[in-house]
Amino acid sequence: MSETAQVSSLPLPPMQYVTLFSEENVKRGRTPRPPPPITDNYSMFGNPYNTDDAVIRPLESQNIRRLYPNNYDHRRELKKLNHSITASFLDLVDICIRNPESEARATKIDDLTLLFIHMHHLVNEFRPHQARETLRVMLEQQKRQRLEIAERFRRHFDKAWELVQQAVNTIPEPTESNIKLLIDVERVQPSEGNLNNQTSGNGCAEEDRVLCQIIDLL
Repeated sequence: MSETAQVSSLPLPPMQYVTLFSEENVKRGRTPRPPPPITDNYSMFGNPYNTDDAVIRPLESQNIRRLYPNNYDHRRELKKLNHSITASFLDLVDICIRNPESEARATKIDDLTLLFIHMHHLVNEFRPHQARETLRVMLEQQKRQRLEIAERFRRHFDKAWELVQQAVNTIPEPTESNIKLLIDVERVQPSEGNLNNQTSGNGCAEEDRVLCQIIDLL
C-alpha cells in the first residue's frame, strides 16, 4: 500500500526569490532591495490602475450603470439590493427549471452580477469608516494598556514606599544617655593641635580621664 502524498493547499513559494533571502545573505546584507514605489500606472488582476485614482472609484469610471441615485442612504440601498438579489435568484431558479436554454437565463445572470457589483461597491464605501474605527479601537486598547501599566507601577511604588516607612519606623529613637554620651565625647575629644602638643605623660592622663567619664556614663 503506497503512502498518501501530502499536497499543500497553497502554491509553493518562488524558489528563485527564497534562495536570495538565505540566513547568510541576510547576515551579510546581500538581500535584494525592495522594488521602488509605483508612481504611474500599474495592473492588478488584469485591470489597469493609476496611482492618482481614488481608493474607491465611482461606478461610472468603471463603465457600470448606476442603479441608485447619487444622494442615497447606504443602509436603505443595501436592503433594497438584498431584496432584489433574492428575487432575481428565485427567478433564475425558476428559469433553470422551466427552460435552461432560454436567453432569459443569461439576462438574469447579468442582472445578478450587476446587483452584486453594486452591493460590493456600497460595502467598499464603508472601508474608510472601518479604517477609522479600527484605528480608534487600536488607540483605545493602547491607552488602556498604558493606564494598566501606570496603575501597576503606582501600586508597586506605594508598596515600596510602605516598606521604606516600615524600615524607618523600626529604627530605634536616640535615648537621653546616648545623646549625652555623644555630646561628652565630642566635648572631651582633643584636637590635632592639642595632640601634637601633648608629647609627655599629660596625654596619657587626659586619655585616662576621658575613659573614666565614658565608663561613668555607661
